[in-house]
Order: sequence, then C-alpha cells, then structure tokens
Amino acid sequence: MIVTTTPTVEGRPVTTYHGIVVGEAIMGANIVRDLFAKVTDIVGGRSGAYESKLQDARDTALRELEERALKLGANAVVGVDLDYEIVGQSMLMVSASGTAVTIAEM
Repeated sequence: MIVTTTPTVEGRPVTTYHGIVVGEAIMGANIVRDLFAKVTDIVGGRSGAYESKLQDARDTALRELEERALKLGANAVVGVDLDYEIVGQSMLMVSASGTAVTIAEM
C-alpha cells in the first residue's frame, strides 16, 4: 500500500476514490517516563522516552489508516495528514487521515 502526503502518486492516476480514512492512537506515558523527560528537558537534552512513544503512536495510527483503506478495496492513501494532540495531562493522541484510493498499476 502506498501512503503519501501528496494528493497524487506520480505516474499512477487515481481510478477510484473510496473516501476518507482515519487512524488514531492514544498513548499514555507512565510517571517514570514523565519524570525522566522533565529532568532531560531541564538539562537541555532530548527526551528519548517521549520520542519513542511518539513514534509508536504514529506507527499505530498509520497502520490503522492502511487497514481501513484495505477494507474499502484501496491500494493507496493520498493526502495524508498527521495531527498530534495532548489529551489530559499525560496522554498523547496521534491522528492520521487521508483519502483511500485505487491507483492504476504500473
């Protein structure tokens, strides 16, 4: 499955539009990671714990997006947009949305 932020896939015209698909992931960060991240932020480093959590959430949202597109019969998702939100005090939400399409085979 091709997943792209661009509105089209170069050289592969869209033959069918299946509709908008969305994948979401909400991840909680535990208190040890929160404490470590605050210490890291104070001393000016990067927070590996949060970067890892963010990567996991993004991967989950994109995987869910692909699964939903496949169920519609699509072989690509175009115009993908990733959004990040903080939910409550320690929850991270990543949302991926795009248009499920069938593109011509090469």
